[in-house]
Amino acid sequence: MHYSLGIDAGGTYTDVAIIRDSDGSIVKSNKSLTTYPDLLIGIRNTLDQLDPHYLENVHYVSVSTTLATNSVLEKTGYPVGLILVNDADIPNRAKIENFVLVKGGHNSAGNEVCPLDLDSARNFVLSIKNKVSAFAVSSYFSVRNPDHELKVKEIVTELTGLPVVCGHELSQDLGAYERGVTAYLNAQLIPIASHFIDAIQSDIKKRGIDAKLMMLKCDGSVVAINEALKKPIESVFSGPAASLVGAAYLSGNEDCAVIDVGGTSTDVSLIYRGIPQLSEAGAVVGGWHTKVKAIRMETSAMGGDSHVWIKNHVISIGPRRVIPLCLAAVEYPEIVEKLKQNQVILRNQIGENLQPTKFFIRSGLEASDISSAEKELLSRIGDRPLTVSEIYWNENRLPNPGTLDLLIQKRLIKTIGFTPTDALHVLQEYTQWNKDASLLGASILATLAGIDEDELCLQIKEDVARNMALNLISFLLEGISKEEIEKVLMGKFFARFKVELPVVLLGGPVGAYSKELARFIDAQIIVPDNCSVGNAVGAVAGKGSKKLEVLIKANYTESKYNLKTSSFVVFFPGGREEVSSYHEALEFGEEMGTKLIMKYMINSGMDNDGVNIDMHRNDIITHEGGLPVETRLAFSGTGQARKNRATMEVD
Repeated sequence: MHYSLGIDAGGTYTDVAIIRDSDGSIVKSNKSLTTYPDLLIGIRNTLDQLDPHYLENVHYVSVSTTLATNSVLEKTGYPVGLILVNDADIPNRAKIENFVLVKGGHNSAGNEVCPLDLDSARNFVLSIKNKVSAFAVSSYFSVRNPDHELKVKEIVTELTGLPVVCGHELSQDLGAYERGVTAYLNAQLIPIASHFIDAIQSDIKKRGIDAKLMMLKCDGSVVAINEALKKPIESVFSGPAASLVGAAYLSGNEDCAVIDVGGTSTDVSLIYRGIPQLSEAGAVVGGWHTKVKAIRMETSAMGGDSHVWIKNHVISIGPRRVIPLCLAAVEYPEIVEKLKQNQVILRNQIGENLQPTKFFIRSGLEASDISSAEKELLSRIGDRPLTVSEIYWNENRLPNPGTLDLLIQKRLIKTIGFTPTDALHVLQEYTQWNKDASLLGASILATLAGIDEDELCLQIKEDVARNMALNLISFLLEGISKEEIEKVLMGKFFARFKVELPVVLLGGPVGAYSKELARFIDAQIIVPDNCSVGNAVGAVAGKGSKKLEVLIKANYTESKYNLKTSSFVVFFPGGREEVSSYHEALEFGEEMGTKLIMKYMINSGMDNDGVNIDMHRNDIITHEGGLPVETRLAFSGTGQARKNRATMEVD
């Protein structure tokens, strides 16, 4: 019996799922807390709880990870030298330490507009080669002619032997600077991704798993690990992509909207005819606008582990994530006794961080570059959870909320508090952990809010469901402001929003919200089995997918009386070809597009017998009966992964 293993290292939880290849059923699953900064610890913790018998018979492993996203957000990428081939200045100079502008570039027809300044490029490379781990290159209109990028790449390789990433290798979209940013971030991530993948491969080998390793991309497709290592930037936001693919698989619906309620956030996305809907603009991560094609999604900072806090009788949820009281009390039983003591905080002192149900504990990360006030406060916090009163025991003051907040932002302190997950424990709709801690926390907060415990928890549950509906409708009704949508959701009307597609819910106890959600929207709401590990299922259920465009443009010569077509130029990823006739150009373009799709699919580990390629042609004709002056051939390929270790490289 053969099995496939899906692993998703998400923002809060790391999930795994084992799928039986013969019938596609999920035979085992597990989840544990994601570990920072080393995601591999959380993966090992989750795998350790699975039956080794299943693992020994796994022949296919696919991983979805927050590694790339976290590295960009936390600025932990390796140093990179960026070479931009054009005369234009660049924004965000301060964000890029090692870069140079050199003369060169092409125009929209792929013709050189300025000779490449090889000397400047060479001098820059020599000056920083001992300071960086890789180089990135982006040239003006390299999507029409990559010649200058390739020449710079040759120089870097010759002088340093370091990895070089070219903008045209990652995107066909116009925008030399954005392609440069994408290449720059990709180059930063290569050593990190390589280390992570090596560790994953080593760990699964120790477990007796002889399997082919794949990775899920942020467009919902899977790619062989050798290809993933070349383009780790394409795994940013792969978690939401995994949830989308997993929801379609678990529900059996190729057309559906998906609401994924995680620990940190709620994400909404859409899959239609088995293809995830992608954002027209590139993914924006850590303030960088990239050319990476990711799924389109609506996100809000409200999840199962969002902090519930009270001020002036008002219930607030999030945006910060905390460890739920019920979960923390399993590891730290003293939390229950401390909640019984009901620490007193004056109403004028209460805020998001100064709450009678909130606890603080050292994260274990090394403290660096912190102020004296931060250092002093950090010294008071240990390896067991403390209330704010205990932190400043025997002193007539409480911690400075601003200083406390900075330590939380820097991840030097972990926080514990009341959450929607605790509310579900009180309502007995989810009782996986310590219910007593949740009940005590609810009692304290209910007093602050001026209501009873059940009313508090029902209000929290309703607010979470309304937020799910708001995200969904905002996603589906592009261009309509959230404020207007919220008016409808908050009001008492004889009408409500109707959703034509099935709505699939993913997340741990997400089924508890289905009835409340149905009060806000008219839709078929599906809570599939194994919805708590939907992302891990999505990691292993993803198909191979590739889109590319071939552009054919007429070349003109100017005669005494008019313009005359002299040739046709075919632009394709990685090059251009000039031919004498339109028929030749069209034939060449169709063959090249198909060849490039097949090459990608085979190198990405797909079964070449199962690759489907569609082509859509769009002509621009200036006069009736004339040849097109421009033709765009849009290719789209899909395929199923080969579930064995055999791989092929094609050139």
